[in-house]
Amino acid sequence: MAPVSIREVAARAGVSPGTVSNVLNRPEKVAAATRDRVERAVRELGFVRHGSASSLRAGRTRTIGLSVIDIGNPFFTEVAAGVEDVASELGYAVILGNSAGDPAKEERNLLVLAEQRVRGVLITPTGDDPAPVDRIRARGIDLVLVDHPAHRPDMCSVAVDDVAGGSLAAAHLLDRGARRIAYVGGPPSIRQCRDRLEGARRAVRRAGTDPVPALAELAMPAMTGRCGQEAAEALLAERPLPDAVFCANDLLALGMLRGLLQAGVRVPGDVALIGYDDIDFAAASAVTLTSIRQPTRRLGRIATRLLLDECGDPEGHVHQQIMFHPELVVRESTSRPPD
Repeated sequence: MAPVSIREVAARAGVSPGTVSNVLNRPEKVAAATRDRVERAVRELGFVRHGSASSLRAGRTRTIGLSVIDIGNPFFTEVAAGVEDVASELGYAVILGNSAGDPAKEERNLLVLAEQRVRGVLITPTGDDPAPVDRIRARGIDLVLVDHPAHRPDMCSVAVDDVAGGSLAAAHLLDRGARRIAYVGGPPSIRQCRDRLEGARRAVRRAGTDPVPALAELAMPAMTGRCGQEAAEALLAERPLPDAVFCANDLLALGMLRGLLQAGVRVPGDVALIGYDDIDFAAASAVTLTSIRQPTRRLGRIATRLLLDECGDPEGHVHQQIMFHPELVVRESTSRPPD
């Protein structure tokens, strides 16, 4: 049986062959109703596009790259889901790269994406060095920063104000009556950890307290549950315990919670605890976790739309640096103990 042609798809959908071609190659340029008719005709006729040939003609595949710091963190899983939502809707596939916080691995992942001739790249950088980003853009590949502000007018970014989030967390603990707070973060090279700590310091200063004795920092090598439990063991070994602990993400906080409870420490009776990201596990833990919520899936969706808009209309595209504000979600881990 001869393969189905674009002309046959066009006839079934009641559109021109050019419109079918646009749906296959530039779906963002076609009205949703028309795109639906064409896609239905493609399914009904069993049309299969010659992907390799069209990619060679266009110079780019219908794929985009996504590079994240830790795909094991549910925060990035949700970001990736948002990316895939929009990419799938517009006919793109997503190639995922996990840098694991390693700049060298991130650089290798970006090189592979370039070799795969991706249409564009979404990236949460491992650090602040702009060189890897600039190198991939120099190859003519469009790029959007995710969960990282651009601080430059020639690039799009979608991020959350982590200084404000850190301030929200510390202010809540102070309002609850905490006077000695431990901040448990990840590697200092991670911007989010630094910004959340800076926000906490600002909240302490606004309360009229010296941040040096009121806010102790404990930097862990990774932002995982295991590191959170190791941080709990470190706090338990030093005694006295702080009044409250602010963890730079929920995985750290859940590990901290496990370590404290196993040692017989009451949360929140002895130590109040707050995390960051508001992943699903935060509301399902043994003691439900107060957290700072980010619009995680929305980050991925908006970043993908910005990227594909730039890919589809480089001359008309307007770069945007979008900054969301986080939200405090109060649960049992910071509730006031009964009098």
